Amino acid sequence: MKRTSIKNKSVWLLLNCFLLLPFSAVFSQEITPVKEEVIQIDSLYREDQFYFGVTYNTLMDKPAGVSQRKFSSGLSAGFLRDMPINKKRTVAVASGIGFTYNNYNQNLAISSPAGKPIYTIIDSEFEYDKNKFSLLSVDVPIEFRWRTSTYESHKFWRIYGGFKMSYLLYDRSIFNSADGKVVVTGNQDFNKFQYGAYISSGYNTINLYAYYGLNSLFKSAKVNDESVAMRSLNIGITFYIL
Repeated sequence: MKRTSIKNKSVWLLLNCFLLLPFSAVFSQEITPVKEEVIQIDSLYREDQFYFGVTYNTLMDKPAGVSQRKFSSGLSAGFLRDMPINKKRTVAVASGIGFTYNNYNQNLAISSPAGKPIYTIIDSEFEYDKNKFSLLSVDVPIEFRWRTSTYESHKFWRIYGGFKMSYLLYDRSIFNSADGKVVVTGNQDFNKFQYGAYISSGYNTINLYAYYGLNSLFKSAKVNDESVAMRSLNIGITFYIL
């Protein structure tokens, strides 16, 4: 009886070993560690940016009797390519292309009865609904940039100053009164090429902006024998979007 019991125990032990063999093989396999994904930060970053601006427009060097009425606004948008020039990439130059649409509400009426523009200062006692001229230009800005940016953050202080050259694509003058509506387009007295200096400064997305025209909006217009040599001063806000 004892030999039979020992024999049975031996058989049972071998059977258990046989059954556990596949499981031990599975657990004995090498566990491959999961590699964590490493996000590499580009230390050679550039502040390439889209920009969008809103301005309040004023006219400088106005002829005698010319004044602005109502709110004159402007819109601009474009893209700037950033080119850092120091190791920390806090100093850069940038250039790009954009478009600007400016309105100027004032009391200098423009008419063209025989195909030649005529300029008249509207009397202060004369009632009218609207008198303005609008300009659409394509811009090429070139600017010098200083900022406190790093490759770890896009929120920083900036001072951008530059020079902007513009080419006039479209002009439109409107004088609307009880006597009717006068619309003049393609006025050859406007300067096709315009240029000026600007500065933009602020933190993160929103920045204060100012532009000063260095040449006249008109090249040959006259009113009361006085040259119309008005220049533009535009002040507003610029938004930079990466």
